Amino acid sequence: MNFRLIFVMDLLDSVVVHAKRGERKRYVPIHLFSSIVSSSDPVQVMEEIRPVEVYIADLNRLMGTGSNKETLKAIRNNNRKTRITVDYGITIMEDLKEAVEAEICDSIILGTETASIDLIDEVSKCTNDICVSIDLFNKQVLTKDERMKKDPLELITKLNTYPIRDVIVLELDKVGTKSGIDFEFLSRAVADSEHEIICGGGVMSCEDVYEMEEIGVKGALVATAVHDGGIPVSLLHDVC
Repeated sequence: MNFRLIFVMDLLDSVVVHAKRGERKRYVPIHLFSSIVSSSDPVQVMEEIRPVEVYIADLNRLMGTGSNKETLKAIRNNNRKTRITVDYGITIMEDLKEAVEAEICDSIILGTETASIDLIDEVSKCTNDICVSIDLFNKQVLTKDERMKKDPLELITKLNTYPIRDVIVLELDKVGTKSGIDFEFLSRAVADSEHEIICGGGVMSCEDVYEMEEIGVKGALVATAVHDGGIPVSLLHDVC
């Protein structure tokens, strides 16, 4: 099975926190929840987990309360062999240029929570090594762009016109809950998309991973299921 298990770290004030249902003000340092790491320092967490691929969300950037740029630089410098993808809360091209110049990652996420369709269009003309995250809450697209306030499957179809690498279907209301996967919805997303679909939110176990692979999903964002032992850490060291 050629399935990407992508370890997730959410950074808030340079600390890895346990994300749950998108309620960012209630997030706690990850070591208070995790059964496998002894610290919430992101560099230390990376040393203990040693993932082959990691997704990092800069929550300060997403919330407009600062930046974790220096921490992201430290993570990059200490993990040169790890593929790092970052949601840096990109809203304009200057944000993207800042991230690129800081050399914090291999690829950048443009999330609907902060990015516009115009920005996706502009960035995709410069590079095809970007991911678009369709950020959802109760199956509604989180966005300030009126043109993206549509059925998520319609938005997935619209993204087919852009040369992007992956589309992340991120159900924020399921993050940290292990509430399970809506396989029917994901199957429709796979059928409608010409890009690889990555699932985020609700992953409980390896059984979920196997079923996602069966329906054509190419990868999953995982954190809670790793920290509580539902998915063995060893699976993050190589492609499933």
